[in-house]
Amino acid sequence: MQGLTEKRITVTGGAGFLGSHVVARLKAAGAKEIFVPRSRDYDLTDMAAVRRLYADARPQVVIHLAAVVGGIGANRLNPGKFFYDNLMMGAQLMEEGRKAGLEKFLAAGTICAYPKFAPVPFKEDDLWNGYPEETNAPYGLAKKMLLVQAQAYRAQYGFNAIFVLPVNLYGPGDNFNPDSSHVIPALIKKFDAAVRAGAPEVVVWGTGKATREFLYVDDCAHGICLAAARYEKPEPVNLGAGFEISIKDLAGVIARLTGFKGKIAWDVTKPDGQPRRMLDTSRAAAEFGFKASTHFEEGLKKTIDWYRTHGAA
Repeated sequence: MQGLTEKRITVTGGAGFLGSHVVARLKAAGAKEIFVPRSRDYDLTDMAAVRRLYADARPQVVIHLAAVVGGIGANRLNPGKFFYDNLMMGAQLMEEGRKAGLEKFLAAGTICAYPKFAPVPFKEDDLWNGYPEETNAPYGLAKKMLLVQAQAYRAQYGFNAIFVLPVNLYGPGDNFNPDSSHVIPALIKKFDAAVRAGAPEVVVWGTGKATREFLYVDDCAHGICLAAARYEKPEPVNLGAGFEISIKDLAGVIARLTGFKGKIAWDVTKPDGQPRRMLDTSRAAAEFGFKASTHFEEGLKKTIDWYRTHGAA
């Protein structure tokens, strides 16, 4: 991460799930001037607040991780908010960064930006070959517009903006709120509660046939820091672990690791979301040497342990 440690760095979302791990990585590498704006102080959907952020922090590098996110249920309930808030935060931060003479802007996108039926594994070149999966399309498209903006600003203004596409994340500190959590924390919460209550059955959304790829949050933080330090090109870059697991198999693994021995029932009236998800991660390896290092079950055990220590109450 040479080249970052002497910079004034602003990490939006730096107190959040991914952001806190990115900030920890930056500090461990020797970065001393890291500013983490809090939403109570800076509403990043408001242009005046964004301008005030740049005036207060005077960043040389911005790592934009702040987002309004959630699982399938939250996306279905809040499509307008998820579109507007994510679009406005990124668009205004990039525009004001350009005006302020920012040296580098990293925008974190989402795997939800990919077409619903993209060939597996998803290659960055397939990003525009179809419409995203409907339940999270507004969120995915809002994030994808930041790639358009980054490339347009690079072409017109020489603005050094890069765009990374992390796959689904998991790990200690994840969001376990059942109204907005993603699949791994939702399942951990369900199975842990069933174990505590001695329940004979856990009901899981969908058919279990959909597949997903998961990246341990600290691995993702490492990838983002490497990209911020080393990557200088307009093309988007996937950040993933390079494996695929069905939701049915995932539920089985989490049941085993939490000690649940009852029945898993599938509520097929609920949506599966995108049929398959797995990223081609070769560009990140070639461009800035990123490769995930945390074994999936090891990461799940750490996440379950964290939840049982900090979150179950």
